[in-house]
Amino acid sequence: MIKSALDRLTKVHPDMEIWWDSSPLIFKSWVKKMVADAPATQKKTLEEQLNRIYVVSNPAKSLVRGCTTNPPLSLAAVKNDLPFWNRWVDNLIRTHKGLSRYEYFWLTYKEVIRRGAEMMMPIWKASAGHYGYISGQLDPRLLTETDKMIKTAKEIRAISPNVMIKVPASTQGVEVVKALTSMAIPTNVTTCFTLPQIWAVAKAAKEGLAIALKNKVDMSKWRAVITMMIGRLTENPILDQQAERRGLTLSWSDKHWLGIYVFRKAFKLLKDNAMPSKMLACSMRDGPLVGGKYHFWDVEKIAGDIVYTMPPYVLEPLFQRCADLEFKEEILLDDVPKEVLAKMSKIPYVLQSWDENGMEEDQFNLHPATITTAEAFSQASAGLETYVGERMALLKIKGKKL
Repeated sequence: MIKSALDRLTKVHPDMEIWWDSSPLIFKSWVKKMVADAPATQKKTLEEQLNRIYVVSNPAKSLVRGCTTNPPLSLAAVKNDLPFWNRWVDNLIRTHKGLSRYEYFWLTYKEVIRRGAEMMMPIWKASAGHYGYISGQLDPRLLTETDKMIKTAKEIRAISPNVMIKVPASTQGVEVVKALTSMAIPTNVTTCFTLPQIWAVAKAAKEGLAIALKNKVDMSKWRAVITMMIGRLTENPILDQQAERRGLTLSWSDKHWLGIYVFRKAFKLLKDNAMPSKMLACSMRDGPLVGGKYHFWDVEKIAGDIVYTMPPYVLEPLFQRCADLEFKEEILLDDVPKEVLAKMSKIPYVLQSWDENGMEEDQFNLHPATITTAEAFSQASAGLETYVGERMALLKIKGKKL
């Protein structure tokens, strides 16, 4: 067996977790495309390596230990197999007459989550409920509506015992994390970019856990992760705009060191305070090329007792360009260049992001990265709802012709 970069990465720490960042429903088609695009001499090895990520015939033997999804990924899963989903949605409309477009959308969205949860269930069972979770995200259009988020979280959780609820790190999301934790509902905090958000939701989970234990709630199948969307923090245009106003020019490496620094600081803050939540890294970007060798700093420099959630755009360069990378535990290192920290310390956007007291909770919804990411997720939810609406309209036209 020829080990891949991903195989080697998983050996850095026994508690490191790799999660598939997309609907499991697209995994087989992604592998097929990757192998088809590979040089003939590499196809067999690559196919073996990719099929170790998620072992279709025996999921419990997979490299991945969990899965994250969101509205864009759910929409992509539907588009990946439109003939199937066209039939499924059409049948839903015929057998549940009189529902609104939103209600049909919501049932379709939950079905995508259910099918993904089913694929992850063998991992959940083999680990006694510790691994094998799939994250079902709350409708991002409910970002500020606490009661509706809690209500729909219960609905999504009822789909399967291995469903974890993806809660936004909005002002209202902090209370939702606390409430769901008190009911032993696992959470994955998303649209999270800054240390103040991470610290607030970590404390909320700890408070919810205390309530649950006081009420003798069974927490044996509960866990919590906090997703830091690294690239969405460092790529927001406001970072360059504020730097330019201060006569600063930020390089590619400056920005990546910033993301690494904030993630490392969050990891240490949670560990030092014995928080029950685990840090999860997403939105990682590949590069740089150093001395003729291609690297993946966003993965390498935070390696340790964390969760990585990896979509195709992260896994592809790991397999195609980083095949010879070796990894070591770097999450605890303190090697961010001092000149980078000095430069970044002059930018308000950065100060707000890397200090746990940099923002009040009532400022979370106004953070530039929160605004842009929530808008993108909301548009994807609207896209899935529009698709369902188109099926409704098509069936109505067909009905009139009969």
